[in-house]
Amino acid sequence: MANRENVFLRKDGRFEARYRKGRDNNGKLIYGFCYGKTYEEAREKAQRLQEGPGTLRSPERQTELTFACYCNSWLISNRRRLKESSSAKYLADIKNHILPFFGEKLLWEITSEEMDLFIQLLLYEKSLSSKTVRNILALFHSIFIYAGRRSGQKLPELEIIYPRQQKKAIRILNEGEEERLMQFLAARMDLCKFGVYLALRTGLRIGEVCALRWHDISLEAHTISISRTVQRIQSPDPKGAPRTRIVVGTPKTESSCRTIPLMPDLERLCVQFAPGDSEAFVLTGSRQCMEPRKLQRRLKDYMDQCRIPSAHFHTLRHTFATRCIEAGFDAKTLSEILGHSNISVTLNQYVHPSLEQKRENMSRLKTVIHI
Repeated sequence: MANRENVFLRKDGRFEARYRKGRDNNGKLIYGFCYGKTYEEAREKAQRLQEGPGTLRSPERQTELTFACYCNSWLISNRRRLKESSSAKYLADIKNHILPFFGEKLLWEITSEEMDLFIQLLLYEKSLSSKTVRNILALFHSIFIYAGRRSGQKLPELEIIYPRQQKKAIRILNEGEEERLMQFLAARMDLCKFGVYLALRTGLRIGEVCALRWHDISLEAHTISISRTVQRIQSPDPKGAPRTRIVVGTPKTESSCRTIPLMPDLERLCVQFAPGDSEAFVLTGSRQCMEPRKLQRRLKDYMDQCRIPSAHFHTLRHTFATRCIEAGFDAKTLSEILGHSNISVTLNQYVHPSLEQKRENMSRLKTVIHI
């Protein structure tokens, strides 16, 4: 465009280009809008409609793109390599957080001071968690590096100070709570209760339980194979209204695809509940999966009836992992059963020696000075 290019990817899949039509009697800029099926089509339309050469910037600045343009270009160039759920998450973060602050800026206008203000906004005005802020900053940095390469400009290095991630205490069911829940599930057990019990005994995530089909369970090999997950992702309709939809896809990492040995109690329940259709989902007994929100609501109802407070579905996973450590599992085995990306995640989250263990290990040290 003659002045600053502003081309945005709309929710309906079209591209919207904004151009400067002129100024009103008070000298205020008047903008026009046009649309295209591709980025180039919208941009070319805006160029043809642009009135005059513009006076806000010298000619050498006329071809510069705003950061919003690079965000759109980054999304387009990475569309094929990203999972649908990741693409939807990045699009939401760009739209809700990055564009409102940086969208109209040119690359050379983004400074370390601007980054500090952006971080303060996310942490204290929007009250986002440090983990969420770190993810948004990592996404911004990827786009900024991409924009620098595309523009050919030599940009000053940005100092991005990532907020420290606060380690939250994980909720684990104590032995009494776990026993009450298992007794409740055992009484008049149905498919949904079986799914909850399965998670408590294997550490499956909620999306993995919802995606599990009967052909993933092998009674001959005594195993459960995890290769899919169910997620609800953002999926705007053609008119631009925000909507979501359920997607059954592959897990986020390769490590999440794993095989877990079946314990005898789970085998007996599988024999009891298995339908004739191996393509049926475990939680429903049909080819229609249960969405995670519904399963979470079911679990909350079960917890309320058992009088177990402040527990959600991931609590079952934490409880399973803790019981494994207490039973003497080595960290590598547990890491693979849980589907962690590396063993350090397991070690940092679950392997915490007790004071007695520390005393026992300290007692093994050789005494140097006898008193």
